[in-house]
Amino acid sequence: MSERSPAPGGLGLVETLVNTLDLETGADSLDTEEGRAPLGLTEDDVPAARELRESLRATLLAHAGHPPHRAVTPLGELLAAAPLVVAVDPADGSAALAPADGSAALAPAGEGSLTARVAAAVAQALVAGTWSRLKACEAADCHWAYYDRSPAGRGRWCSMQVCGARAKMRRYRAKES
Repeated sequence: MSERSPAPGGLGLVETLVNTLDLETGADSLDTEEGRAPLGLTEDDVPAARELRESLRATLLAHAGHPPHRAVTPLGELLAAAPLVVAVDPADGSAALAPADGSAALAPAGEGSLTARVAAAVAQALVAGTWSRLKACEAADCHWAYYDRSPAGRGRWCSMQVCGARAKMRRYRAKES
């Protein structure tokens, strides 16, 4: 739904996962093989991916100052099941967080647990100071994930042209009546 550019780094994985469900239409791309492929998921992975997705959505709503959309498993509980390690490249000494299961931390379709890849992405975003900028649209029929690039970090909608315009029109009409 959003015309915004994708979230930076590993947050793109989180954004992609959250945006697999279109709340307005009910279409869930995790229902199809093509929709699961960018996340490296099989059909058997879908129930856990959906639980993770909705827990992430609740967290992104909290980033935007909104209550959870429904009761979910707390994100911390889900990510605790995905231990991380510090991987150090012997050639240049560079270090990065990686899932302990050996999967590529930020590869969208990397082998291994989606939860571990999300945990690595969240940890790296925390270090980079970008985690709280990933938010969910405040529109109740949307809740699309977006990266807030506004200077003050106070973005409210995934799309000013769609969700923002609808909200402003509703407020205007409420005032007029």
